[in-house]
Amino acid sequence: MLSRPVVFVQIWKSWFSSHPLAGNKNIILMGPPGAGKTTVGRIVGQKLDCPVIDIDDDVLEATWNMSVSEKLQDVGREQFLEEEGKALLNFSASGSVISLTGSNPMHAAGMQHVKKNGIVVYLDVPTAVILSRLQSMKVDRIVGQSPGVSLKDILQFRKQFYKRWHDIRVLCGGDIAAEVVAEKVLDAVKRYQNSELETFISTRSSRSERSMTKDSDKYFSDVVTEGLAPDGGLFVPERGLPKFTAGEWQSLIEATYIERAQVILERCIHPADIPASKLAEIIGTAYGENFTCSKIAPVRHLAGNQFLLELFHGPTASFKDFALQLVPHIFAYCIPRSCNYLVLVATSGDTGSAVLDGFSRLHDTDKQRIAVMNFFPEDGVSPIQKSQMIGCQTENAWSVGVKSDFDFCQTAIKQILTNSGYTGFLTVEYGTALAAANSINWARLLPQVVYHASAYLDLVHQGIIPFGSPVDVCVPSGNFGNILAALYAKMMGVPIRKCICASNENNVLTDFIRTGVYDLRERKLIPTSSPAVDILKSSNLERYLYMIAKEDGQLVTQLYNELENKGCFQLGKDLLGKLQQDLVAGWCSEEDCLAAIHSVYSTTGYILDTHTAVAKVVADRLQDRSCPVIISSTAHYSKFAPAILRALRIAEINQNPVSQLHLLSSYSPLPPVHWSLLETLKKRGNEDHQVCAADMSMLMSHIETLIQSHFM
Repeated sequence: MLSRPVVFVQIWKSWFSSHPLAGNKNIILMGPPGAGKTTVGRIVGQKLDCPVIDIDDDVLEATWNMSVSEKLQDVGREQFLEEEGKALLNFSASGSVISLTGSNPMHAAGMQHVKKNGIVVYLDVPTAVILSRLQSMKVDRIVGQSPGVSLKDILQFRKQFYKRWHDIRVLCGGDIAAEVVAEKVLDAVKRYQNSELETFISTRSSRSERSMTKDSDKYFSDVVTEGLAPDGGLFVPERGLPKFTAGEWQSLIEATYIERAQVILERCIHPADIPASKLAEIIGTAYGENFTCSKIAPVRHLAGNQFLLELFHGPTASFKDFALQLVPHIFAYCIPRSCNYLVLVATSGDTGSAVLDGFSRLHDTDKQRIAVMNFFPEDGVSPIQKSQMIGCQTENAWSVGVKSDFDFCQTAIKQILTNSGYTGFLTVEYGTALAAANSINWARLLPQVVYHASAYLDLVHQGIIPFGSPVDVCVPSGNFGNILAALYAKMMGVPIRKCICASNENNVLTDFIRTGVYDLRERKLIPTSSPAVDILKSSNLERYLYMIAKEDGQLVTQLYNELENKGCFQLGKDLLGKLQQDLVAGWCSEEDCLAAIHSVYSTTGYILDTHTAVAKVVADRLQDRSCPVIISSTAHYSKFAPAILRALRIAEINQNPVSQLHLLSSYSPLPPVHWSLLETLKKRGNEDHQVCAADMSMLMSHIETLIQSHFM
């Protein structure tokens, strides 16, 4: 029987013989000193039976006729980088495995030259591991390190260059063997060259339909721009989400939020759709200066075994900012230049202002070809949420109040997007395509996976738990997107035990998770002080059911046809059992929600928003305290000032939103009042907005009016 390494070599030689590196390109290994580039390069070269070139030994020393250390001593630190770059510019090879020096990426012209004929693979090793390896090698200084600068600081400084040049990243934990790293390099190269493997399908497609429609495969760029599948289903990756090993997750414990986001999203988005360098630029823009907390999504201890994941530090003060500071830039990159786009969004409160703010930050050239229309329930959001949405309107972004509830708005958008006659008319008549920015759009979910994973890693980093110990996650849920992202993080290897679904008095999800019956008959929407979860039709539940039904699109279609036609559906016993392995659920009354806000403030000085209070009440009831529970704090309390003031038992409440926030600030609360929200309210300007009846033709008329005014 052949051993695994021998079998592996044969498999790879066979694969590369039929799938050679495109254009006889090189595999270029890049990373800090001590990353193992030389050793890994030799193993990869042996497996592929191709030349191996070590830049230090085979290029620099051969060019200079002296050792690298002698050259460094001869010309000095700054001139050395230039001399090293010149040598790289004069170097050429093809079909080889090349191991760069740790400082090569700091010379732009040299890297541009070698990258032209190569796939750059970044061996991403945690800084602590590199420092340990360099210490064992008795290395205390590296190229580019100025006097007074620590080795740790220069390694951190160099990361910006690795981020700029890499095509592929390979995560390398502390104890990982070079042989394993080499296998991961080859796997990563194989993925890079096979974008056609990362296709998306509808939750309502059958296996026979998939085999018959290979010519119309959908990729990440397609699903971002299309939003909803033509058959009314939701797009999901055909091969599922990538899984990280325990070692790969552990390598991210010391990473910043932006670094974690980069790593996770690179694995979920193929570089053929968005190259790693462009993705890094987008992530940096989204999370750089737009968030008021440097940790982006900090985890704060609340009490006992409960921790808050604060998701409200973005510009519009809710968790929606995590996706909607990112998605507009992804959307602008992915859409074809030949067509204008109108992005439709339905909101129960927070999504609207987040969409409007996110798309307002695009470059002017992108704003000329992308417009946004936001539909919200006119009487179903908080006064501050409405003021935000009205104040965020621009020449290419409108808010329309609808005399109905969120479920009508969301259903209307789905019907409009799947109305081929209407969308075809808009394309022919106005050269404009429609897209969706709700969480029915796959790109909306991925950034949410990041913060659930990051929260777990933060607890490990803070020493609360060792890696591998489980946590529970409690999420206030209406449309099921946020909690679905936590379930996806679990699938990808984050040690989440149970996801606790917290509902307010609109407790259709609680009933469903407990009984397997999703029943909308005789159920009326109840307006509450937590409007983001005032939802009865939970769109993203469909993605979860598709996952646990083992990708049975026919079953999902049947269930949702029953919901549409009869107002209810029921899961079979086996499927309900699978669901209850992942989920538990509870709900919270208005009275208990406000009481929780008062109680927590009285004991800790911390103010929960109404949605977080719902989750806190449910977590208190359902969590068994055998492990930490991370409660998603999905919005800042400033957005719900009247309800918060009632909870704090303040008798007289001024109706002016700015006055309400000033009153809250006088209590010196934790966290402080969201001042960027206050500034938005102060300068909101035009209070006018369109209001229409709950009528499809009226919504379509508003859509055409915006298209005519902006694009014609």
